[in-house]
Amino acid sequence: MNSRTPLRFLNALAILVGSLSVPAAPAAAGAPARVAQGPASASAWTSSWFASPQPLWDASFVLPTGMPAELRDQTLRERLRLSLGGKRLRVVLSNRYGAQPLVIGAAHVALAGEGAAIRPGSDRALTFGGRPGVTVAPGAQAVSDPVDLPVAALSELAVSTYFPQATPVATFHWGAQQTAALARGNASAAPDLPGARPLAGRAFLAGVWVEGPADAPVVVAFGDSLTDGNGSTPGANRRWPDFLARRLAPLGVGVVNAGISGARVWGDKMGQNAMARFEADVLSQPGVRTVVMMLGINDIGWPDSAFAPQDAPMTAARLVEGYRQLADAAHARNVRIVAGTIAPYEGSLHGTALAGHYSPAKDAVRLEVNRWIRESGVFDAVVDFEAVLRDPSHPARLLPAYDSGDHLHPGDAGYQAMAQALDMATLFGR
Repeated sequence: MNSRTPLRFLNALAILVGSLSVPAAPAAAGAPARVAQGPASASAWTSSWFASPQPLWDASFVLPTGMPAELRDQTLRERLRLSLGGKRLRVVLSNRYGAQPLVIGAAHVALAGEGAAIRPGSDRALTFGGRPGVTVAPGAQAVSDPVDLPVAALSELAVSTYFPQATPVATFHWGAQQTAALARGNASAAPDLPGARPLAGRAFLAGVWVEGPADAPVVVAFGDSLTDGNGSTPGANRRWPDFLARRLAPLGVGVVNAGISGARVWGDKMGQNAMARFEADVLSQPGVRTVVMMLGINDIGWPDSAFAPQDAPMTAARLVEGYRQLADAAHARNVRIVAGTIAPYEGSLHGTALAGHYSPAKDAVRLEVNRWIRESGVFDAVVDFEAVLRDPSHPARLLPAYDSGDHLHPGDAGYQAMAQALDMATLFGR
């Protein structure tokens, strides 16, 4: 525990340390009651939702982006679910990988309704320095002015952005597990978007901050497709960080998801390597106290497969070097780092062009890395996701009840089990 740990959270921790049985359900369904607080603290902006920006890759890569090359005179409406609530909110738009200025003609935020609709009376226009639109420099982000829209924890929002001119989709998020709506013209304030084109990814929308207690801690989930939620039910918010957010919201703790499908510790392509994006995606999150890191399966699996056929095989020593750098960076900023072991994946993507992702030699590297994660003492704590997800009768494979079907990604039940494995002592120490 360090000097940044809030007093009100210590009170909650005293009750919940060591418990693995906190219900994985929304507050209305019996989650633990908020513990009585001490003196009121000043308010602050805290990260409540996040989607890691990724650069758009070219058509030579084995997986398509599913995104249009550009947006022009179109409105994109994206749904998201907050973790923490607050009195006001701000929206973050990113041009991190753009080569030209990003021009937003108009933007709105509202409580989400069914499909692409918004809830009546909740629509708010976003402004940036008092203006209705904004131009975001290449490599930069823009944070909206505060919006007077009180939101409860676990609320679902719809953010609509209008692109008046030709806008290359240079910054996006691939594994959204959520369908956006793309409409013609400036429909950012429209109550619904009938006839809009569905879009499986995100573009330019990177975060939402809420105004609440200054001591509200945030947990950042930092990982690959198992953190991004591949294999979970689309649109249902059943990634493991979502299940964790349901547990922690009643305690005033935020959870944001910095997972990128295809992420690697060392390699680029589906997002920058972990060390290159760690500052922006984790350490710069307002309110961050703890990062839960689960990375390495793609570093091990991609070489000698259709993902990265020319890459040299990954070694345990190389991965360990990267993990040490991430741990050092977290500790230099007084952020607690929890390492997750790498899940079993024998038989993954079998019968597809990507089946080379698994081999017995690669799995031996995974097991060596997991032993080091458990035994090295480099991290503040370890969560043994491998032990949670493996089949006791066949430890190299996912437990069938937790398998989404591709033998690589858990399904909803597996993600819920992962969230349940993170108790309060692991996340925040004693």
